Amino acid sequence: MENKQRRGQWIWYPGDFEAFLSLHLHARRFERGMQITPIWRMDTPNPNVKFRKTFTVTKPERLQIITDGEAAVEHSASGGYVYRYREEGVWLESGEHTLVVTVYQPNTLPALYVEGEGLVTDSTWEVSCVDGRWFPADCWNFTDPQSPPSQFRLAITPVEPVKAEAVGNGVLYDFGRNLMAYWQAQELTGAGKLMISYGESREEALDYKNSYLYEELEVTGEFKTERNNAFRYLYLRGEGVKVGRVTALYEYLPLVNQGAFSCDDPLLEEIYRVSLYTLHLNSREFFLDGIKRDRWVWGGDACQSYLLNYYSFFDTALCRRTIRCLRGKDPVTQHHNTIQDYTCFWFLSLWDYYLYTGDEEFLRALYPQAVTLMNFCLERTDERGFMNARPEDWVFVDWADLDNRGDICFEQLLFAKALETMALLAGLAGEEKRQAFYRALGEKTKENCFRVFWSEEKGCFTHGPAGAENAKVTKHPNMFALSFGYLTEEQKKAVIKNALLNPEVPQITTPYMRFYELCALCEAGRQGEVTGFLREYWGGMLGLGATTFWEDYKPQEQGVQHYAMYGKPYGKSLCHAWGAGPILLFGKYYLGVRPVEFGYRRFRVSPCLGGLQQVRGKVPTPKGEIFVSCDKTVVEVKNGTPFSGILAIGGEEKEIKPYSQLRFATELNKGGILNENDGKL
Repeated sequence: MENKQRRGQWIWYPGDFEAFLSLHLHARRFERGMQITPIWRMDTPNPNVKFRKTFTVTKPERLQIITDGEAAVEHSASGGYVYRYREEGVWLESGEHTLVVTVYQPNTLPALYVEGEGLVTDSTWEVSCVDGRWFPADCWNFTDPQSPPSQFRLAITPVEPVKAEAVGNGVLYDFGRNLMAYWQAQELTGAGKLMISYGESREEALDYKNSYLYEELEVTGEFKTERNNAFRYLYLRGEGVKVGRVTALYEYLPLVNQGAFSCDDPLLEEIYRVSLYTLHLNSREFFLDGIKRDRWVWGGDACQSYLLNYYSFFDTALCRRTIRCLRGKDPVTQHHNTIQDYTCFWFLSLWDYYLYTGDEEFLRALYPQAVTLMNFCLERTDERGFMNARPEDWVFVDWADLDNRGDICFEQLLFAKALETMALLAGLAGEEKRQAFYRALGEKTKENCFRVFWSEEKGCFTHGPAGAENAKVTKHPNMFALSFGYLTEEQKKAVIKNALLNPEVPQITTPYMRFYELCALCEAGRQGEVTGFLREYWGGMLGLGATTFWEDYKPQEQGVQHYAMYGKPYGKSLCHAWGAGPILLFGKYYLGVRPVEFGYRRFRVSPCLGGLQQVRGKVPTPKGEIFVSCDKTVVEVKNGTPFSGILAIGGEEKEIKPYSQLRFATELNKGGILNENDGKL
C-alpha cells in the first residue's frame, strides 16, 4: 500500500493523554504557598501499553520506530523480537506483516511513533493496556518524531505592564487585563528576599496578608517564575533587592474565534468581546472553571464551556480532551467531582457534542465508558427511576440557599435527560436492546418527575415533592424542563409566569445558573427581558472595571465586598468560564442559528432583535459558517456550508440551500423574498 502523502502520528492508549495532562494540571493549584489537590480520585496513564498492526506493503522498505519509554518490538516476519530496531529499523519485504510494540513508561505517557512509505502510526492501530482488550489507538496532531505528546506545552507571548506605580515600600504593576502567566524579572540590583502578591483586583494585590496568591523568593539575579498564576496586578516588595523591569509571559492555547457578533448597542458588543476573552483564558489543556482559585476541571462548568465553544472557537479536540478527562477510568467509584448533578451533565455534554459536531466515531469509542458510568448511576436508582444520592455524594444544583436533601426535582430531570443520551449512544453503537431499555427508563423517570414534583396549584415544578407541606418553587427545575422540551405549550406558559418571571421566586445570583435561566427565557421568546438583564448584570460587572467575567455578581454589594466568597476576602474568581454565557445567547438566540439534526445536517435560523435595532454575525459549523444579518426590515442569511436549513421569521419559513444566499423582507415590506442565490457563494 502507498502512504507517501501521510506522516506518522504519535499514538497512545485512549484516555492516557488526558490522564497525563490532568495529573499535571491539577497539581498547579496553590493557595498562599500551599498546594491544594482535587477532592476526587485522580487517574494515571497505563504504564505498560501494547500496540499492534497487521498490514501489507507492496515493496521492500524500512520502518523507523520511536517510542516514549522503553520498548520491545515484535515482527511476524522476523520470527519474534527485533532487538536492534533503534539502530537498524525494521526491514519489510513485500507482503503481509504484523508488528507489535510494547512500550513501558511509568513516568510520563507511553507513546509510539512509526513512519515508513507503507505504514504510519495513526488511529487504525490497535492498543491494549495488556489486559486482553484491544481498542483503536488515540492520536492528535503530534507529527514530529522528536516531540512526543508528553512534551505538549501551551503557547507563550510576552506582555508588558501598562502601568507601574510606587505604592508603600513596593511597586504595583498593572497589566491592563487578567492574564494566566508566568513572569520574569530583569535589571535587578542587589540580592535578597522578594515578596510577591498577585491580584485579579488592585485591592487583592496590595493586601499581601489576605491575597489568595503570593510568593516569597530569595533572588540573586534575573529569573522567571516556576509557576504560572492568574493576575492583572502584581505587587513586588524587596528586602535588599530591587527589580528594574517586569514582563508577564502570557500562556494560552492558540484559538481563533470562528464566530462573530455585532449590534447597535456598544455595551452588548463589549459584553461579547469580554465573554470571548473570559472563555479563552479558561480554555487550556482542558476547559477550566477559573484561572485563579480552583484551576480544576469541573463537570458542570465544562458543560457550559462546550456550548460556548460551539458558538466561538469550535475546537472539538478541546471538547474531547475535557470529556475524557472528566470521565476518568474504570472502575467508577464516585460521581464526577463527587457531584451527582455533574455526572448527569457529563452525559448531557455528549448529546450536545453530537448535536453540534456529528462526530459518531468519538461517541462510539467512548460508549463502553458511558455504559459503566451509567451502570454506576443505575445501581442507585429506585422503583420510580430516580437516582438517589449517597451520604458521600454532593448534590450541588447551584450556590444558593437550597435544601438538597431527599428527592430533588432538578436532579431527576437531569437524570432523565442523561438516560435519553444513553439511548442515543446505544443506537450509535448498534445495541438496540440497550437503546430500548434506556429510552423506557428515561420516559419512566420523566413521568415520575411530573407525578412527584409538578404542582397544579402552583402551576410549575417544585424543588422537592409538590405534596410536601414546605414545597418550594425554584427556577432550576422549571427552566431545565422547558429547555429539554418536556413541557406542553400550556405548561410552558405556566412555568414562565409562575416560576421564571415570578418575583416571589428566589432569584438566581450566579452566572452559572443565570445562563440556563436566560436560555430558557429565550426558548420562550423573551429575548427582550434577556437584553435588559444582560445590560444590567454583565454590564454591571463591566461598570466596575471587569476585564473578564466573574464567578458571582451581586449588584447590591459595594467595594471589596464584590471580591469575597467562601469566607475569604478575595475568594471569588474574577475570571470564570461560566461568566461567558452571552456568547451562546447572542449566537443561538439573537442571530438565531442552531442545529436541528445532529452535526448541523439540517439547521434553523430564527433571528430575534430582542429590543435592538440590528444584529449581525456568524456561527461556525463542522463545515463552514452561517452568516446572519437582521434589522427591522431585512434578514440576510449566507450559508457557507454544505448543509440545508430553514429560515423562520415572522411566522414564515423558507428553505436555505447549501452554499446559498437569501434576503428576506420583514415587517417594513410585509414579508417576502427580496432575492435568492442558489449557486455557490
